[in-house]
Formats: sequence, C-alpha cells, structure tokens
Amino acid sequence: MSDGAGESASNKDLRTVLDRMSDGFFTLDGDWRIVFANDRGREILRSAMTDDAVGPDGSVEGANIWDSIPESTETVFYDEYHRAMETQEPVSFDSYYEPLDTWFDARAFPSDEGLSVYLRDVTERRELERRQEESLRAIQRLYAVSSDQDRTFEEKVAEILTIGCEYLDVPNGFLTRIEDDTQHVEVSHATHPLLQPGETCPLDEAYCKRTLEREQFLTIVDASAEGWAGDPAYETFGLETYVGGRVEVEGERFGTLCFADTSARDEPFTDSQQTFVELLTRWVSYELERRRAAERLASERDRLDEFASVVSHDLRNPLTTARGRMDLLTDDCESEHVEPVRRALSRMDTLIENILTLSREGGGVDELTRVDLAALAADAWETADTRGGTLRVAGDGYALRADEQRLRQLLENLFRNAAEHGAVGRESDDVAVEVGPLSDGDGFYVADDGPGIPAEDRDRVFESGYTTTSDGTGFGLDIVSQIADGHDWAVSVTESADGGARFEFAGVDRM
Repeated sequence: MSDGAGESASNKDLRTVLDRMSDGFFTLDGDWRIVFANDRGREILRSAMTDDAVGPDGSVEGANIWDSIPESTETVFYDEYHRAMETQEPVSFDSYYEPLDTWFDARAFPSDEGLSVYLRDVTERRELERRQEESLRAIQRLYAVSSDQDRTFEEKVAEILTIGCEYLDVPNGFLTRIEDDTQHVEVSHATHPLLQPGETCPLDEAYCKRTLEREQFLTIVDASAEGWAGDPAYETFGLETYVGGRVEVEGERFGTLCFADTSARDEPFTDSQQTFVELLTRWVSYELERRRAAERLASERDRLDEFASVVSHDLRNPLTTARGRMDLLTDDCESEHVEPVRRALSRMDTLIENILTLSREGGGVDELTRVDLAALAADAWETADTRGGTLRVAGDGYALRADEQRLRQLLENLFRNAAEHGAVGRESDDVAVEVGPLSDGDGFYVADDGPGIPAEDRDRVFESGYTTTSDGTGFGLDIVSQIADGHDWAVSVTESADGGARFEFAGVDRM
C-alpha cells in the first residue's frame, strides 16, 4: 500500500477504513520491515519500539520490527510470525503484551510479499476468565473445607476466612457475635490488632452496626471518599475497604461476617465477589444453626439417658422382685388371680423394654448391610412372643440394605403386635403372619389374618401410646415407624388379603 502523493483514491479509502478499526493492523515485508500500520497498530508498535526507531512524525513504517523492539526475539509473537512465514500458513494465538499491559488475540496471514497482522485487545475477556477461575477455585476450596468432618466449626470458619481474604485480596476477615450492644470477634484471619479473636468494642464504634441495619451487604471501597471521616467506627478501626453481611441463626441476629482493609480499593467488589461473601455468610448461619440444634439434641439425649437409667433401675428391680414372688406364690397356692397378675407383670416388662428402646435408640440406624429378609424374619419370629402363631415367608431370596439389628426389632414388634391383636374375637391365639416383597420390588410387607385395623384409625396407629387392646403398650408401632424413618422408608397400613392388617414399607434399597 503506497504512502506517496500518487496514492490512488481506492487506497485512500482503504486506509481510512483501516484507521477507523479498533483492532491493530500492520503489514511486514519479507525483511520484517513495517510497510503499513493503521492508527491502532501504529500506537501499539510505538509503545514497544525504541525512541530512535520512531520517525519524527510518529511514523513506524520502514523500521525493522525485531531490531526496533527490545527483546522481541524472545516473545511468542516472534516465534509465531516466523512460523507463519516458514509454513505459509495463517497462525492465531493469544499472548500478553507487556509494554501495554494488554492481552492480544493475534492473527497473522502470510504471503509471498510478507505478513499481514491483526491484533485485537482481549484483556477484558482474559480478566473475566481469570476472575471466573479464581471464583471456581475459591468455591472448590470452600466446599473442601465445609465438607471436612475432621475439623471443628471454629477451624472451618478460620479457614474460610483465609480463603475469603485471598479471594478478595484483603488482609482481614472476621466473624463477630453481637450481644448486649457489644461486638465480640469470635474467629478471625486478620492483621489488624483490634480484629483478633476475643477483641470487643461497643457496637456504636463498629462497622457492623451499619451492616446490621441493612437488608443487603454493606460494601465500602474508599471510606474517606464515601463520607466515613468522623464516624466512630472509622475513628476506631480506620478501615477504608469493607464488605460484610448479617449472620442470623433461626431468624435471630447473631452477628456479622466481614472482610476489610485499611487501604482503599481501586475498584468496587464484583458481583461474583459479593455473591461469594453472601455464600460464606449463609454457610456460617447454617453451621451455627446446626450446632445449636446438635447442642439441643445432646441435651435432650442426656435427659433421655437419665430417664432410661431411672426406668431401667427403679422399675426393673421391683418388677424382677414381683415376678420372683409370683413364681413362689404359684408353687404355694392355686388361684384364678395368678395368671392375670403374671400377664400384667409381663406387660409391664414389655412396656419398660419398649420405653427404653424409644429413649435410647429411637429410629437411629447404624451401618447398613445386606440383609436376607426371609432369614431375618424367621429368626425374629423365634425370639418374639408370637403365642403359637405361624409364619409364612414369600419371595425367598429378597435382600435389602438395612441395619440388621434395627430391622429385627421392627419385625419383632410387628409379630408381637399381630399376636396381641390377632386373638381379639377369636377362639384361638394362633395368628398367621406373612412376610414378603411388594409386587414392584420397591419394599416389603408384613400381613396377618387378625381383625385388622379400621380405616378411620390407620392414620393414628403409629402415634406413641396408641393401642386398641387393654394389654397393649402403645409403643410397638411407634418403634416400627421410627425405625422405618431412620432407614428413609415410607410405612403405611392397609387391609391384608385375609382381612387383617398389612404393613407396607416402600423406598427400600435392594441388594
């Protein structure tokens, strides 16, 4: 493309178009001299070339690109431009251009006369990609910390504060608890002396006061410029940069989670950074709620253990004495009152056993293993008080994932329930029970040929204390329901083929 006075109108028009391009463009001849550069291309080249290589009028044409740009032979641009010329094939690549602190998407097209080069500024795109990668790494680290079962809550919070400080590029991250209008620093990763764990200050002198007053996050990038001078919090802490949100536990104020710096920030926090802080705030709130619930559960468990100890010791001992005396009384005399008393004592023993099971174990399950339903049902039948009934197992070979001991308790309670209720309105105590898989294989059933359960009572049978017989404890089916819940099984009751009760357990994992 000529640059002389005789330049054609078409070349002038082309030059005008090229100069209006936002991308840099220049051409090189076979000796690597610059033949033409548009305005943006000339700007890029001048920023890298030595002063003596640039013409008095700012022109760059005629200069050898490699001789004019120091250390250019050690760049990706040098290698790729030469590869294009040697192969006579176009090349495309991204590379960082240090003199302009810019990333360029470069495309070079070779010809017999030389090389045509297009440079597009992709710094913004690369910066976005970098931030996305940083966000992803931070989220991955957060997940690793939050799911680590070997760390305490305080250790997890300390680590996520460290992650947050690195991601936000600030030196101070801290969790506060607000109580009696006082800010308490609970956990921190900080260089600021007033933001160390255990430090306190009046809420009126804390940035957290304004954080608690806002629905959204409080973000400050230059406190001096944003009117914080003279504020008690600014006077006390001198923080120029701050981002923080409220931490709530069960809907009540706990404190704040914050990140800060004594230096102002060059640019606002990005949406991704603010979302990350919000994620940390919600995680801390959730963990605090979980810890509070665990503490309540532990306290309740302690009370239940104490209750179970009282039941086991203070009731079982006199019951054992009464049963022993009853055996002696049976040897000494014959009376129609002996057997009712014996049954009453047996019922008391069963009642105590069920209460202890509920208080100590509830529906909790331990290790889940492969359990053969038919084999376990036959074994449980032998140990349950079935009063001479009969058991039939259908679907031999049905195996499921369950806590074997807890499933045994479930079956034993159902078998006892069938025996206790099966004799109602019948001359014989011999109840028939059947155990087998559901037709779709999604679970199993336990059915009997007793009087059944009225439709209007089926929603209540699993309530604690519910019973339809004078000698029932009312806890057996409650235990069944809790064990099913512990396995995440859905339990329901309907009518069996023989008109009795049929308990169905769905959502069972097969093996």
